[in-house]
Amino acid sequence: MVIEEQFNFSSAIKRKVFTLIAIGFGLALIGIIGLNQGWWSQDHGKAHSYGTSLDVSHESVAHVDHAAVAHDSHGHQAAQGEEHGGGHHEVWYKRVIAALWHNAIFFTGVSLVGVFFLAIQYVTWSGWSASIKRVMEAMGYGLFLGAPIILVVYFLGNHELFHWTHDGLMNPDADNYDHIIAGKEWYLNQPFYIGRMLVYLAGWILLFLAIRKESLLEDKTGNIIHHKRQINWSAGFLVFFGVSSSMCSWDWIMSIDTHWFATLFGWYVFASWLAAAIAVMILLVIFLKSQGLLSIVNENHVHDLGKFLFGFSIFWAYLFFSQFILYWYSNVPEEVVYFLERMDYNDKVYSFLFLFTFIINFVFPLLWLMTRDSKRHFAWLKVAAYVVIGGHWLDFYMMIYPGVMKNHGGFDLGFLFLEVGFALLFAGGFIFMYLTGLSKAPVIAKNHPFLEESKHLHV
Repeated sequence: MVIEEQFNFSSAIKRKVFTLIAIGFGLALIGIIGLNQGWWSQDHGKAHSYGTSLDVSHESVAHVDHAAVAHDSHGHQAAQGEEHGGGHHEVWYKRVIAALWHNAIFFTGVSLVGVFFLAIQYVTWSGWSASIKRVMEAMGYGLFLGAPIILVVYFLGNHELFHWTHDGLMNPDADNYDHIIAGKEWYLNQPFYIGRMLVYLAGWILLFLAIRKESLLEDKTGNIIHHKRQINWSAGFLVFFGVSSSMCSWDWIMSIDTHWFATLFGWYVFASWLAAAIAVMILLVIFLKSQGLLSIVNENHVHDLGKFLFGFSIFWAYLFFSQFILYWYSNVPEEVVYFLERMDYNDKVYSFLFLFTFIINFVFPLLWLMTRDSKRHFAWLKVAAYVVIGGHWLDFYMMIYPGVMKNHGGFDLGFLFLEVGFALLFAGGFIFMYLTGLSKAPVIAKNHPFLEESKHLHV
């Protein structure tokens, strides 16, 4: 007999979450003011380099196709605006939009992959995870926060984020016509793009709600039919996820660097989301244990989650290195420019972060989680989870910022305020949604048919 355990989202816990949100908001506000006033040292003396950086970064592409240099036109306009005193506004607004987009995509994706991991448990008839499945369900509540933010940020800042949205690029009679981008007009056009975005977000939310509904009914009635329906809905979710997760990565991230493309980019984005999502699950399970809940969960369950965290960190590194070494070895300008912008161009402001991203997302978890004991010790595993979440947040930063901000990004003093502030702000918001989801149902699904198997898990 399983005792019904209910998480109480108390006022004390809410105060901690709201404190995190307030700290994030305060740091982000200081960052915005600092950028607007030109306080951060990295931006001093670079007001006229906004367009120059773009010129250099695409020289390797220009000799292959002159149209690629059309990407520079926006940079020239920004530089001219800065010469007339409008530069700081151009930079801070663009950087705020980039920060909002970065965090919205990262945290929404982590929430989405939480539902993906839940669906995997159902279609594989997994028993070990029955006692922690409500943690995965709770992560789905992050979609209700992430979806509207993504839509709002896109409509507020699509011209700042995506070069292909600028006027004239697909018009043969325009001065800034770019026939490479024009060749993608059938896919990269506003109506189709917005329509795809709505389908992704609505599809994820509706399928999650269908799974959640049957889960709650299973708790209430104990009828096995609800478990079977969860399997069916999970199978449908996985099919939809398999297509939409790759397509949204092309739309929301890869199209920032419009001339560049990668055939495994969808897998790469998914791997980064997945490692971070496993880390979030670990933290939520350990948090609930600290609240005296999840009584049937023990070190064997967190050991399994630790193994997933270790394994998917290696999987991410495999994709990172595969993409990098193949492009670097072939040295095709249209492909290798993506890495040049992160390692060499843009005044090398991203070169340190590029290397650090690989170290923190591969070398650290490899060494930290290699032993059996490291995956069974809660404190040790919490450190790994926090580092992996931060590392993959930084990975998404590296996917988005070089293409959007050019040389007005990187690890400067403004990063510690603006980017870190927005990260804490979003983290607080999504934690609030996760804990709200946990509070809406017992934290152990008492009528799950495999719950007894989960209780006796031993690894």
